Amino acid sequence: MSIALIQSIDHHSCRFSRFRFSTVRSSLLFLPRTAKYRRELEAAVDVVEKACCLCVDVKKSLGSTSSGGGILEKNDQTPVTVADFGVQAFISLELKKMFPSIPLVAEEDSTFIRSNFLADNVLSVVNDRVEPEHKPLTRDDVLEAIDRGGKDAFTFGAKPSTYWVLDPIDGTRGFLKGSEALYVVGLALVVDGEIAVGVMGCPNWKDDYSDSPSINDQEAKSGIPTLGIVMAAHVGCGTWRRRLSNMLNSNASSTNWSHWTRCFVDGSFLVHEARYCIPDSQTWNSLPLSASFSSTNDPAAVGEKQVLLLPTCCGSLCKYLMVASGRASVFILRARTNTIIKVWDHAVGIICVLEAGGQVTDWRGNPIDLAADQVERRVIFPSGGVIVSNGNLHNQILKMIPASSSII
Repeated sequence: MSIALIQSIDHHSCRFSRFRFSTVRSSLLFLPRTAKYRRELEAAVDVVEKACCLCVDVKKSLGSTSSGGGILEKNDQTPVTVADFGVQAFISLELKKMFPSIPLVAEEDSTFIRSNFLADNVLSVVNDRVEPEHKPLTRDDVLEAIDRGGKDAFTFGAKPSTYWVLDPIDGTRGFLKGSEALYVVGLALVVDGEIAVGVMGCPNWKDDYSDSPSINDQEAKSGIPTLGIVMAAHVGCGTWRRRLSNMLNSNASSTNWSHWTRCFVDGSFLVHEARYCIPDSQTWNSLPLSASFSSTNDPAAVGEKQVLLLPTCCGSLCKYLMVASGRASVFILRARTNTIIKVWDHAVGIICVLEAGGQVTDWRGNPIDLAADQVERRVIFPSGGVIVSNGNLHNQILKMIPASSSII
């Protein structure tokens, strides 16, 4: 479905009638005033946008030094930076001020920066963003804020719970690669076991001006791709996006900063005509669909019994973003032995895809169970893996997965 077909809003029911394209101005005018989690979504958009600015500034500082002293490596050989910890501390502090009773489930804890003497670096980048009520933040304030979302910070139990889920930077390898690679700041609100709100910020996202009806005439004439997007979803109210460029570029015109456009998944109905993305750590040949189709990365050379595999990008959330925006049709992840699938790699992406008209299940067609980890809500256990699609293709793909398919 074309993004040019936007839907007008019934502000009482949150239902949409498709008949025109519109660009929405001001804060979150796409939400009805009666939207149950309006305040939470507005706060999430604000902190994610500011966190994206933090990432861009830290990236510039890392690029200007040769020591790489702001980069660490975890025990699982994945990189982590001052930006990861800075974003988690900043968002933790801001959410605690606004919603003190809602716990946070997030990727990082302070162990790494305590042992590698980076706490002061993190304190510096956070103090640049937070406006404390009385005095500047201390080192302990920042460490405590990081650990508020860390492992063992909160015990939930088996009953449905309400909590935030944060991935401070999904795709840190992409963050470190440069301006072309995608990475995402992702924040979701889970209410009684269901995802109610989701916001993703992607500073390096580029839109070709000819494909984006939300760009004004001056930008279209310049031929310069817009830089960065923030995507927001509220249960029952759709998925929307706006540009980040005005926050990331002080020279950009502020008159267009608040424009929002509705997001839709693409309209592909045929498996062989769909556009696929897979984890950068996996290959097409490791997936059951490879028994029916080979793959190519060249859109001009897709042959018979072949599908288009989009270039890999780091992290899972950017793949969700690609499906929710209509750039990709399908994202398939296969569970691997000894690999723990974390909730923050999926929660915000799930609601953005669902509200854009797509579908997300495990390989047996079951919804992703966010409460499978009854103690900490940090891990999910999707049978076989995860399938994210535009909805039209979902059942076809499920039928192509043999019952014998399992974790590899």
